[in-house]
Amino acid sequence: MACVISASEPSWIALFSGLSPMRFGKLVTVLRRQGAGAVRKGRPWSLPLEDRALLVAAYWRTNLTMRQLAPLFGVSKSAADRIIDHLGPMLALQPRKRFAKDTVLIVDGTLVPTRDHALAERSKNYRYSTNHQVVIDADTRLVVVVGRPLAGNRNDCKAREESGAKAAVGNTVTIADGGYPGTGLVIPHRRQRGQSELPAWKEEHNKSHKQVRAHVEHVFARMKTWKVLRDCRLKGDGVQHAMPGIARMHNLTLAG
Repeated sequence: MACVISASEPSWIALFSGLSPMRFGKLVTVLRRQGAGAVRKGRPWSLPLEDRALLVAAYWRTNLTMRQLAPLFGVSKSAADRIIDHLGPMLALQPRKRFAKDTVLIVDGTLVPTRDHALAERSKNYRYSTNHQVVIDADTRLVVVVGRPLAGNRNDCKAREESGAKAAVGNTVTIADGGYPGTGLVIPHRRQRGQSELPAWKEEHNKSHKQVRAHVEHVFARMKTWKVLRDCRLKGDGVQHAMPGIARMHNLTLAG
């Protein structure tokens, strides 16, 4: 089967991965260090590591079906599926373990429509979705932690703790929206019962809080240019691997 798309052509890399050829090359180097290019028992991979990495990135980027994607890389549907299952976990972002004293983080949850109903539940968007708690650095806008996916109807307060996002950041100062009351996070001020309006200083604080917290919404918008996060057909741990993998792609893109 003839190959149409290959990482040997730099123009395909930017189009199907969202990364520059230089950043993509560094990603492949890291994968090779992780053992992704090692010779394994049984039938060898029909594609070199560079093309396999591009196949996974292209799947996440375009959300094409295996029937559509496989011929573009000159492999069978089952081979494309095996490549995604093998490399997907290796591409996942590793959570940052240490934070400088002056670091400020932002946390929020985003819903990913997911067709595997074993994990997904109907959520506020009326679709079966999974809830993903994402933490970014407020200064660099890089994703530092992606929590484990939970059912889409899970409250953000509980989801932050149950997903592991809370434990991952420890006591680092973290900004959040009004959906995280009583968590110790920095959230907007609210009017008390019987209070018609907030004091001027609280209004000013809310305004600056909103401007800073908007950074995480911008991150979600950029991450969802990888279209698998708009309608995930992956089963089992697929969405759990795709979200941190795309977070890593986002960070590489932001780094230039």
